[in-house]
Amino acid sequence: MDFTVITPSLNYGKYIADCLESVVSQTGATFEHLVIDGGSSDDTEKIVAGFPHADWTQEPDEGMSDAINKGFDRAQGKWIIWLNADDTLKPGALAEVVEHAASHPGADVLYGSFDFVAEKGEFIRRIRLFSWSRFVSVQHCCYVPSTACFLNKETVIDAGFRLRKDFQYVMDGELYARLDAAGKTFRYLPVALAEFRLHPGNLSLSTKFDSRDMDEALKGERQHVESRAIRRVFGITLTADPYLNGLTDGILYLIARALKMIFKAIAPHVRTPREQVSSARNGSETGNQHKES
Repeated sequence: MDFTVITPSLNYGKYIADCLESVVSQTGATFEHLVIDGGSSDDTEKIVAGFPHADWTQEPDEGMSDAINKGFDRAQGKWIIWLNADDTLKPGALAEVVEHAASHPGADVLYGSFDFVAEKGEFIRRIRLFSWSRFVSVQHCCYVPSTACFLNKETVIDAGFRLRKDFQYVMDGELYARLDAAGKTFRYLPVALAEFRLHPGNLSLSTKFDSRDMDEALKGERQHVESRAIRRVFGITLTADPYLNGLTDGILYLIARALKMIFKAIAPHVRTPREQVSSARNGSETGNQHKES
């Protein structure tokens, strides 16, 4: 089997049909689709039942990372991806990864680019990414999208790598930094493999960092704490003083941000999966319509 797609789910019945449809419609690859539900009380179960390809499991968990880890434990595919219930794969995405993996043996992590879409699926913009940079990922932001990132089962999952269950926001960035520290190889495929849906419920985008509400402030600080912990363990730390580290973090952040802009500027153009181009649902999917940013 080529792929295992893991979808953690909790009351996302509003979006999950699009996610399921995007997986079942993939061609040119074999796959299983594990839907790990933490106890949805909406119509998620009824919707998933309409997609016989999906392997549905519903049981209590300790959060998203725990649900994804359960999928890792069960995965049988050569490549593993977790695709959130509100996101989708592009038509032809898995076939692209099969082809690229065959021509680039030895990759432990293979990732592509993605499109931002609005809540109802309308295209917003295409994101141009670049080859792996530990410095940019750790000191600036985790730019490798989990929704378009594939992990080698043999060298990553079977080797025991899992998400930290105590991470709620930047669990992917912590995992990537840990894989890099272990000497794992990252490869970038300049193809838009997935769509990331922007909506009010996005966990990582819903925090109001300038809020004067204590609950919101604590939520925002928790997100910052996870990023700071990643920098302390995998990044550049010059002193034991946390406040002085904050100063150097700010300087390094600006340097990493500038490097990110340079890397994006010289990175290859991001194309659409070949199968999607050939099917061209409305004849306008390619070309200049997808402006990169």
